[in-house]
Formats: sequence, C-alpha cells, structure tokens
Amino acid sequence: MKLKNKKIAIIGGGPGGLTLARLLQLKDAIVAVYERDLDKNARVQGSPLDLHDESGLAALRKAGLLNEFKQNFLPGADKMQLMNEQAVIFFSDHATKPEENYGAEHFRPEIDRGALRKILLESLKPGTVIWNSHFISMEKKGSGWLIHFKNGLSAEADIVIAADGANSKLRPYITDIKPFYSGITMLEGNVYDAQKNVPHIAALLKGGKIMAFGHEKCLLMGQKGNGEIGFYASIKTDAAWAADNGLDYADNTQILAWFKKEYPEWSSTWHELFENASPPFIPRPIYCMPLDQNWESQSNLTMLGDAAHVMPPFAGEGVNMAMLDALELSECLTADDYSTLKEAISVYETRMRKRAAGAAEESLVNGERMHSKEALNLMLNIFAR
Repeated sequence: MKLKNKKIAIIGGGPGGLTLARLLQLKDAIVAVYERDLDKNARVQGSPLDLHDESGLAALRKAGLLNEFKQNFLPGADKMQLMNEQAVIFFSDHATKPEENYGAEHFRPEIDRGALRKILLESLKPGTVIWNSHFISMEKKGSGWLIHFKNGLSAEADIVIAADGANSKLRPYITDIKPFYSGITMLEGNVYDAQKNVPHIAALLKGGKIMAFGHEKCLLMGQKGNGEIGFYASIKTDAAWAADNGLDYADNTQILAWFKKEYPEWSSTWHELFENASPPFIPRPIYCMPLDQNWESQSNLTMLGDAAHVMPPFAGEGVNMAMLDALELSECLTADDYSTLKEAISVYETRMRKRAAGAAEESLVNGERMHSKEALNLMLNIFAR
C-alpha cells in the first residue's frame, strides 16, 4: 500500500475529517486529526444534518457505522411543510412520509451534528484526535510537511489533508482561487426549550421542518434533537450588509424590529421566534467556490469538504459532499490502481471538483428560486415531483 509507514495529518475534526480518519484507519493507515477545539465538549454543534443515501449514508456504510447512525437519528425531523408568509400550509408530507425508509432515493434522515460527531469520534482509535491544535502554518520538510499550531507545538506528516472548513487556512497552500459571494445572507437564530418558549411555532413545526416564502424572502427552520429550534431569515443583500447594518445581534428587540421592517408583509406568527431566540443571532453571508476551479495536484497535500468547495446550503449537499469526499479520497489513497500518490490525489481531485461543481450549481439555482417572486410556486413544483 502506498500509505505504508506514512503519517497522515488531517486538519479539522468535522464530519468530513473524522469520516476520512475512520475510513483510513480501517485500511491500517497512520492517521492523526488535529482539531482547534479544546476538547470534544468545547463547542455547541449547529443545526441537524440530513444525510443522503448516495453520499453521507454511503460513507457511513463503508465506515461500518450505519447501525450507530440508525440508533441516533431523529425520526420525523426530515418531514417538510411549505408555507407562505402568512403561515398558510401549501404542502406537507407529515401524513405520508415514513419515519424510517433506508435505501429509498428521497429518504434523508436527520441527525444532530453533536450526535454524528460522537459516533465518528468513538469509532477512532484512542488518541487519534489531538485537541487544542489550531493550525497556524506549515512548511515543506523533506518529502513531507512540518505543521505549526497556535499552542506552540509542531508536528510532522508525510501527507496533509485540509478538512478545516470554509475559511480554510490550508487551502492557500493548494490554490489561490477564492469563493465569491452568492448575493444571499442568512440571519441565524436558535430557540432553547422550544415547547415552552415558542409554543405556537413548535406546534406549527410538529418536529419537522418549515420553509416559508414570500416577497422574495424566506424563513427556514427545523427541529433539533434536544428540544431546540434552529431558524434562518434569508434575504438577498450586498456582501457588506452583515457588518454594516448597525444591528446589535445580541439585542432581540433590535432584531425583531429589523424583521418587522424587512419582512413587512409577513404574519406576526413568526415574531415569536425573534422574541424568544437565545442571543446572539449570527449573520451568515453565503459564499460559493467558482464552478470551474482547477489547480495542479500535489503528491502530499489535498483538501475536502468546504475547504475545497464551499457552496450555498440550498440543496442540502454540504456535509454530504464532505463525507463523500472522505469516502472517495480514502479509496483513491488505498487503491492499487494508481502508481503514485500524486496520481491518486489527482484522480480524487478531478472527480471531486466535477461532482462539487454540479452540487454547487444546483444550490445556486435553488437559492435564486427561493428568493424570487414566484418562490412558493417554484418550490411546490419541485416537491410535487
């Protein structure tokens, strides 16, 4: 095996990096994951993830972790309702969609990020993840790399894999291509103990998801496994809006006033979310990598997930692409089909770029649909199919 006696450093302990570590360890590779968090409990994980059969779930099957996933997923959390700005329901699959339908093309079971991370972490050999390892820089050393961390420590590796997300610090070692702004910014909020704090919204949500459209804006929300509700107010605006709007994101009163002004035609039903969300709200300008990006492959460095192809979230492909990257990269690195590591990495990167470009294009198109005057009708047509 081309990886024999080679040290592999994965920078970033998200789903993509941890999935890759698991898959490589199953092939007896020497792997260390360097994660900036102080420990596994240092950070609250975000909204639930929906995994797709051909990507995220395929990676878990290959990793031997599908049973663990089935024990931790959120039955019914993938059920969807489409509404207008007045909270009138135009589509619901709550009465028809089975809670468990593994293997079906359109079954996309949800799982809390924290639960998925726990499954992946517990599948790794003890000591695989090295916490408090905030990447600063690296330089070539022999045929490999010397990696430096913020805590003053360094590590050597024969192969480095960037899995450090949309703001990757390793990507510039591979390419200077940068993402472009999609024209859409989302304002994220989170409500704890939703049954108590937002009872009307919780009753409307029914443990699933809501997508509400009206007047070229939308509200997206979903149930979390711990009784929380995560939601996003999504608008088309300029890239500087998040920094220049003058809003205090820790002030619910200000954010509610902004919503009333920005969404004047929308029902007061939605105000409950903004009144009771736990501050601060988080603005998220949505970026995307160029669909035609390309670079010269290296023999000892590559990347996966958002580091390689950050894209809008409007097709639900982000984590699925990262986990499929991990699956395909592990197979390329351990296959006998390629004579050199550079060839193996080149094959992976070529396939990954093509696949990610298709998903990103779909996400961009969906983003335009969801913020158009005909958004509700367009999305109803998609769900009808």
